[in-house]
Amino acid sequence: MAHRLNPAARLGEVKLKVSNMERSLAFYQDVIGFQVLTRNGNIAELTADGSTALVVLEEVPNAYIVPQRSASGLYHYAILLPTRKALGKSLRRLLDKGIQVGQADHWVSEALYISDPDSNGIEIYRDRPRDEWEYNEQGFVKMGTDPIDWHGLLAEAEGEEWGGLPQGTVIGHVHFHVGDLHKSKQFYCDALGFDIEADLMRQMGALFIGAGRYHHHVGLNLWAGAGAPQVPANGTGISYFTVILPNEEELEKTAESLEQHGFAVQRDGRIRWVGDPNGISVKLEAEA
Repeated sequence: MAHRLNPAARLGEVKLKVSNMERSLAFYQDVIGFQVLTRNGNIAELTADGSTALVVLEEVPNAYIVPQRSASGLYHYAILLPTRKALGKSLRRLLDKGIQVGQADHWVSEALYISDPDSNGIEIYRDRPRDEWEYNEQGFVKMGTDPIDWHGLLAEAEGEEWGGLPQGTVIGHVHFHVGDLHKSKQFYCDALGFDIEADLMRQMGALFIGAGRYHHHVGLNLWAGAGAPQVPANGTGISYFTVILPNEEELEKTAESLEQHGFAVQRDGRIRWVGDPNGISVKLEAEA
């Protein structure tokens, strides 16, 4: 029987490569609202709740800032806020800071899109309640790209003081440019065990996959072009993202499935590491 990720699987921290730590820290604290959890040399951990790292920044020597849609790798990572009010406060903060904001109502969620100083894509979003999500006859979740309700979101923040990212903020999903959708599907679905939640390969060259019927923990697209090259070692972008399994047994099952499909798994104590076909590392760990 094919391995499926446990429905309780979720994402943990993402690690990004940046070119200038001071510039990035100023942006991530003052614009997005993270706090610095730890800083050691060229690496800093960022948190929303004061104890859990959500984003790790690494300053890369002689960094090459990768132009958007030019390589396999990060399209965006997504910060999931706990309430619509929190999203409204983030929107107001972005506008107050003069940040260029993209936006979309995806039916299952409302999303804001920005880039950090190194062109790393960031989505900030909130989910609608799951009982409002709709599915088509194939069982895939219905997602669209309608305009968001700007006025309604800003009204949520009216009279509210911005205090950074609130408790309950998590990494909701990651979305990647890939060079080969079929190879990426083999890795993420057949070997790692995610389920396809929306198959848009024919319509728009994209797959949305998740665990536990979440609309997506990982997005995969061909929008940088089929055969898009990997990011160079000194390129900005994503270094790794984390999948957290509910226990050690599920962690080992997942590692064994990856190995059975021909992917090399590195065991490091309670952590497992594996590389995807696009040069992105996946960190697998069990709940603490």
